Amino acid sequence: MTPTRQTAVAVLGLGPMGRAIAATLVGSGNPTTVWNRTPGKAAELVAAGAVSGPDAASAVAAAQLVVVVLSDHASVHAVLDPLAEQLKGKALINLTSTAPEESRELGAWAAGHGIEFLDGGIMAVPPMIGGPGASILYSGAVSVFDRFRSDLEKLSAADYFGDDPGTAALYDFALLAGMYAMFTGFFHGAAMVRSAGISAASFAPRAAAYVAAMAELLPAYATVIDSGDYTDEVQPARFHKPAFDAIVRASRDAGVGLDIVGPIKNLIDRQIADGRAGEGLERIVEELAGNR
Repeated sequence: MTPTRQTAVAVLGLGPMGRAIAATLVGSGNPTTVWNRTPGKAAELVAAGAVSGPDAASAVAAAQLVVVVLSDHASVHAVLDPLAEQLKGKALINLTSTAPEESRELGAWAAGHGIEFLDGGIMAVPPMIGGPGASILYSGAVSVFDRFRSDLEKLSAADYFGDDPGTAALYDFALLAGMYAMFTGFFHGAAMVRSAGISAASFAPRAAAYVAAMAELLPAYATVIDSGDYTDEVQPARFHKPAFDAIVRASRDAGVGLDIVGPIKNLIDRQIADGRAGEGLERIVEELAGNR
């Protein structure tokens, strides 16, 4: 029986995420060629079985699938623009953190050069790649997603969000916004309890349990947001204002800056000032979207 031929992949960019992706592909048996703008990052990968390309062009020449994991949108163009003709007819996946409009621009650039393009948003840190908790969101050419799905699933769970190359990045950054708000909220709380000699290690388990419990409310909030009816007779903005004002006072008393909670107080105050004291906090979505 003839063994299944593995997809030959080029990984351009060997920062922590690029190395994790390349290492996973090598470990899964994919012929993997790697390249980095700054030399010296490929030694461990080569020892594991990867090939180090002397330049980006040679790495691309060896591959059916080209995965780009660079620092930003400008660096993607700096590396790929000279290779446009060589990439023609190949599949290109951008896993660089590019904003949705930048991902769309890359998609248009690829289409103009006859390159099949898929954009991805990585919902994981490098050590998670290849493990059960990792997820990468994709959008763009479904032909690339379908053809190489088995390779993509070696890296993480793979979900496809349609042919707009910017959708995966939009989901990515929307989720990251929630994550950073959660983490910084925890940091604020840790600073508050530290004023009483309570360690962050003692605070963390209670915070994690509380955040997990509160996350159960998100589907209900989403239903309200999608309905557009923010009437709330139980806990409207006027209910939350005294509690949040007390949070601000407690923070000041603990000597903790208001960089995190101050903007939230401003949003609540503005909602009340606009005559929406009887509407729920979910109405903040409209405030943020400019629908005052």
